[in-house]
Amino acid sequence: MKIDIKKVPNTPGVYKFFNNQEIIYIGKAKDLKKRVSSYFGKSQKDRKTSQIRFLTDKVETFTTKNEVEALLLEQSLIKENKPRFNILLRDDKTYPYIYFSLDHEYPGVYSKRTKKSVDKKYFGPFVSSEAVKKSIKEIQKIFKVRNCSDNTFANRTRPCIEFQMKRCSAPCVQKINKVDYFEDITSAKSFLTSSDTKTVERLTGEIDKAVSRLDFEKAAEIRDRLNRLNLLKEEQSVVTLANDIDIFSVSSEMSYLGISIIVVRNGKIRGTKTHLIKQALYSSFDEIYQSAIFNFYEHQLDIPKKVLCAYELEDKKILEDMFQSKHQKKVRIIHSPNKSIRPIFNLCKLNAQQVIKNHISKEDKYTFALNELCEYVGQKEINKIEAYDVSHISGENGVASSIVFTKTGPEKKNYRLFNIPNHLSGNDVGSLEHVLERRIKYFDDPKIRPDLLLIDGGKTQLKFVNSVLDKSKHRDLKAISIVKGSNRIRATETIISRDGILELDKNSKAFLILQEMRDESHRFAIQAQRKKKRKTISKSQLDSIKGIGNILKKRLLKKFKSIKNIKGANLADLMTVEGINEKMAKLILEKLK
Repeated sequence: MKIDIKKVPNTPGVYKFFNNQEIIYIGKAKDLKKRVSSYFGKSQKDRKTSQIRFLTDKVETFTTKNEVEALLLEQSLIKENKPRFNILLRDDKTYPYIYFSLDHEYPGVYSKRTKKSVDKKYFGPFVSSEAVKKSIKEIQKIFKVRNCSDNTFANRTRPCIEFQMKRCSAPCVQKINKVDYFEDITSAKSFLTSSDTKTVERLTGEIDKAVSRLDFEKAAEIRDRLNRLNLLKEEQSVVTLANDIDIFSVSSEMSYLGISIIVVRNGKIRGTKTHLIKQALYSSFDEIYQSAIFNFYEHQLDIPKKVLCAYELEDKKILEDMFQSKHQKKVRIIHSPNKSIRPIFNLCKLNAQQVIKNHISKEDKYTFALNELCEYVGQKEINKIEAYDVSHISGENGVASSIVFTKTGPEKKNYRLFNIPNHLSGNDVGSLEHVLERRIKYFDDPKIRPDLLLIDGGKTQLKFVNSVLDKSKHRDLKAISIVKGSNRIRATETIISRDGILELDKNSKAFLILQEMRDESHRFAIQAQRKKKRKTISKSQLDSIKGIGNILKKRLLKKFKSIKNIKGANLADLMTVEGINEKMAKLILEKLK
């Protein structure tokens, strides 16, 4: 269906693409007409754009005052409609907070999940429940705040094991008065919201007071609490120049997206979060970062002063304005980490890559590569490829290899070696022709026949391979060749088919698998060729010595392992071999010089 672009306004706003009344994509634009027109132009930049263009039968637009309004509306509509071509980050329905029951005369500290808790009782949200549990555990160890339920608290008659483990001051049985306990609650809240300076000062003052009262036991207890707090600060310390910062990193491989987020508050890593998106279709990293940032801060109360992205965003000004509009907070979006934050920045990038690696199997890798190769070669399906290589040294000891790759990777049980006749050894073209004429006889079996042939060589080698195929009943079988680049530098190779050069992306999985197959067939051929050479050398040199038969030859090679070692032996060493006397030993050394 033809889309009428003329009716689209030149204003900021949101656009929706439909297929059979289903919204398949929602986007925002500074200029709606310009952006929508880009999807229906002659040149298509990416697979996603091509698919959207193909499926779209209707376009709707909605005008906004500015780009920030467009961004807010876009994200709201994406959440509501969940279009298949938008980056959708699946998030928890609720978020973990640390909660203080301040209505109780002896407040407790707990973990709670909610979206709308904004009052002074709540701290967070945290990026994970693990981060909440860890923080509560730290609060208990330092400030000895209770974590029991109100019902348990009301029915205690003696201190529980938490008191014995020095993780609670046992207010349930009046082991601490209300004033002191509430000071501990205040310190715990300060510990979560600010630097720990006030808490340290308070604890230091309490030590001095206890010493002045000659209450050395109390002073020691507070000292231990202070030491624990200082130790914790050392353990959690990240940087001193970036107290409040969130770090975002994105990685892509095959059809996967990995997103990693690290939250730093008061110089501490509060937590980490990762997303894995399978079968991801996206136009740019800007789109991914925009979705990740918007999604992450939708319910956040604790907004940092800086957001660090592992990619320079074109739309960072819009996102900064979004923070000001939606959260009334001035936030800088940066992409260049300083020296102090770089280790954490690199860790974030590593985690974005690792979340993909943790989910990609060997089968995924090769399946994706072969499916991608189909598009370049022009075949509906490729399940098996055979790759060929010829190896010889100065025209002698020629061998050829045939290796097999499928969607599960190399199938070494189906590797084959071919000895090249002496009159063809050194003739790569003739050798390939000879090998394929022998191999093609087995292609009548559909279990053996490959879907594609890969040749290590240029136009000439490929021409002769195609001539063999044309003479057979397998003339429909395609063959391609991989030609070495300038100075044999990797990623400069050229892939050739019968129809000419195939323009493969040098970073694509399809190109990389062809490289891997070429290298593997070369390795297998070289290994066989060298083995053949060793056998030839051993045979010719020892067999030329009169009096050396098979038995003596085996004894010599068993003891010395190689001709080289025999040459380096002395008379006495040679004479230790059964059947070798002094005369024979001298003859061996003379002949092997």
